[in-house]
Amino acid sequence: MVRARSLSLFVFSPILLLCCSVDPIRGEEAFHADHAYVKEHYTKYEYRIPMRDGVHLFTAVYIPKDASERYPILLQRTPYSVKPYGESNYPSIPSGMMKFYAKERFIFAYQDVRGRYASEGEFVHVRPHRPNKGPKDIDESTDAYDTIDWLTKNVPLNNGKVGMLGISYPGFYSAAGMIDAHPALKCVSPQAPVADWFIGDDFRHNGAFYLAHAFRYFSNFGQQLRKPTRQQSIPFDYETPDGYEFYLHLGPLDEVQKKHFEKEIVFWDELLEHGTYDSFWKERRIVDHLKNIKPAVMNVGGWFDSEDLYGPLQVYHETEAHSPGAYNILVMGPWSHGGWYSGDGEKLGHVPFHQKTAHFYRTQIELPFLKHFLKDAADPKLPEAYVFETGTNQWRGFEQWPPTRVENRNLYFQPQGKLTFDPPSGDSFDEYVSDPSKPVPFIPNIAIMMTNEHMLDDQRFASSRTDVLVYVTEPLKEDITIAGPISPKLFVSTTGTDSDWVVKLIDVYSGDFPNPDPNPAGIQMGGYQQLVRGEAMRGKFRDSYEKPSPFKPGEVTKIEYIMPDAYHTFRRGHRIMVHVQSSWFPLIDRNPQQFMDIYHAKEGDFKKATQRVYQSPQFPSSVVVKVLSQAKEK
Repeated sequence: MVRARSLSLFVFSPILLLCCSVDPIRGEEAFHADHAYVKEHYTKYEYRIPMRDGVHLFTAVYIPKDASERYPILLQRTPYSVKPYGESNYPSIPSGMMKFYAKERFIFAYQDVRGRYASEGEFVHVRPHRPNKGPKDIDESTDAYDTIDWLTKNVPLNNGKVGMLGISYPGFYSAAGMIDAHPALKCVSPQAPVADWFIGDDFRHNGAFYLAHAFRYFSNFGQQLRKPTRQQSIPFDYETPDGYEFYLHLGPLDEVQKKHFEKEIVFWDELLEHGTYDSFWKERRIVDHLKNIKPAVMNVGGWFDSEDLYGPLQVYHETEAHSPGAYNILVMGPWSHGGWYSGDGEKLGHVPFHQKTAHFYRTQIELPFLKHFLKDAADPKLPEAYVFETGTNQWRGFEQWPPTRVENRNLYFQPQGKLTFDPPSGDSFDEYVSDPSKPVPFIPNIAIMMTNEHMLDDQRFASSRTDVLVYVTEPLKEDITIAGPISPKLFVSTTGTDSDWVVKLIDVYSGDFPNPDPNPAGIQMGGYQQLVRGEAMRGKFRDSYEKPSPFKPGEVTKIEYIMPDAYHTFRRGHRIMVHVQSSWFPLIDRNPQQFMDIYHAKEGDFKKATQRVYQSPQFPSSVVVKVLSQAKEK
């Protein structure tokens, strides 16, 4: 984004940005809207808005009763229902943008996307964008355009300005809406948007299948309701709280539909049938179309988002690359999926952040952004990259992301489990046996679903396993801050013909790190091994996601891939640790360790494999991190 000023790095204080109407002493809670407030101050209307192809989309609109002024429209398009239906029915517990901003006086518009709940038409998952459309051709961009055009022409008291925002799937619809945008769309905030369902969002990461998440999501979302405005999906009955056991005995993936789903879930079969990065996935990649963007864009994500960490970073980078001069900023906080709206952001799992980061985001970042572009309020002068530095727990601003003051440094694997910034001098390797019948768990406890906390869970449980390689530095003599993507570069061999490679970057706390106070669970934080970033690569995709290739048993092979960004300081006295393993279950499905169509593998196809990771001048396995200069320019 083009800036008139230069901002290399600045430590932000909440006191410096009190440009909105929230009283910092009273706190944000005093400004939350409840059912009674919304009903007293807003009139609800329901519209069926015509699209260019004749399909009507159901839209619930809440308009302030105070007619003394005109108001901007905040639009959210969702596949998850705009319930409750009926103009006399108001949400019993307002959520999201209405909960936090109703007292700021906006017109709130919520729309069921095409083919979902009360809207007509056919629903298509992450509907492909169509760049060369005829006058009646539709996609999510045209549906947003037609909706905004109708709202600004027909909804009373609107000031002709519209903002779009949404989290996760609604974040995808927000990103789609800013392509070929309606002139009235002044600002957009794609938050944890779905960007690519094969490379990094939700159900596949570098080709590896996120089993627990996909099963939970589609067993619920994929249900076909006979009366969608009056019925709710029935949660799947796992009959156990233990996800590890449940998925270990799930059976072949291509038999899940028949064995576990009462009614056909079409997209489950599509997930399995499109096991490579074919046109089915490529045409759903929304970021390839973020060109000539006109509205102001604020991309929002969480460093510990287990679902869509890839999306906000990619939407930011692609908009930056293909829409030069656009107002395009990035906000990343220490949150799980949607954590900036679902809590105060003071902690996640056992890791505290020592401040209400979500409260700060809503009052000092998002609301000033909306008010500036939709209500002509003062420019809050937000930095281009407004990011939370974990480890030291503070907000910082940069003129771009990743920052300019970073250098690539390799954390090299050494014999005896050592990790250093110096390349190896001798020839050695470490090995382990990967057994698909006893995969490495992804959490230290029992859970039936993918957890938010696994993104920073204590890894001591995994460090003791014989099928996990552990490399660790000496205690650090000074702080080391990383900022940007992380890149494993492994030299490996396997006795199989396929394998998964999971790399985890970990912050090992000092032995005297204080326990929480109070500490009812008896957590011991001394020596806590906090996951900073972990990511899998399905080995057969190491050279191409389109054309997978087998390993040659015993042959040294390079595995190199990019993990999502992190912004973290390893404090003096802490240690940096790296894990390498070949399973992460049931977060990702088991690899048979044979080159084949995994989604149609039978139980007899799963074989043990001996894995080696090499350390030598010729094969210097490492993890590349972007280290931020300690020189702080203010």
